[in-house]
Amino acid sequence: MIVAIDGPAGTGKSSTSKAVAAQLGLSYLDTGAQYRAITWWMVNNGIDIDDPAAIAAAAGKPEIVSGTDPEGPTITVDGVDVAGPIRTQEVSSKVSAVSAVPEVRARITELQRSIAASAENGIVVEGRDIGTTVLPDADLKIFLTASPEARAARRSGELKGADVHSTREALIKRDAADSSRKTSPLAKADDAVEVDTTELTLAQVIECVVTLVEEKRAGK
Repeated sequence: MIVAIDGPAGTGKSSTSKAVAAQLGLSYLDTGAQYRAITWWMVNNGIDIDDPAAIAAAAGKPEIVSGTDPEGPTITVDGVDVAGPIRTQEVSSKVSAVSAVPEVRARITELQRSIAASAENGIVVEGRDIGTTVLPDADLKIFLTASPEARAARRSGELKGADVHSTREALIKRDAADSSRKTSPLAKADDAVEVDTTELTLAQVIECVVTLVEEKRAGK
């Protein structure tokens, strides 16, 4: 059972995906963390983020390993635990530029497909292009949405004291970058189920997704 959960930042993708995977005994993959990890590596190794050719040339160098236990997902780059460092504002501000480089997307997409293929009990994969590009044959595709205001409030809550207005502006800018890039843009798959989380609590979103997965399983 492969479940693809896509949507922009701040819609509850990570919290929902982890909880659903844990509840249903599935593996879990945060694909955004992989793009953050390769961005962190580029920054740490002095690669010019404004030079797509330099990014492309280095895309194959870092070794990125994702642990898929939903109770404690891990991510390492060249053996270094980067779960904390990849969440910094510096990485957040640069990840769209790095992610837009086709060589980076090809490298990470290949990694994601191999992880999904090797998940014996099934997997929940969350990101922005999973249902459209990475796993177009996923058993179930879900696209989470929410109003920019709701997303900004959630994200600034996560970032402890961040300004909601500037967070909202950053999210809208990120959406525009992700939706307009040439390679694998953020988009809802034609056969995805859209879930608007604006007025829902996290528990309600999780319940909704679990129900969708169970219905899909029963229908197989």
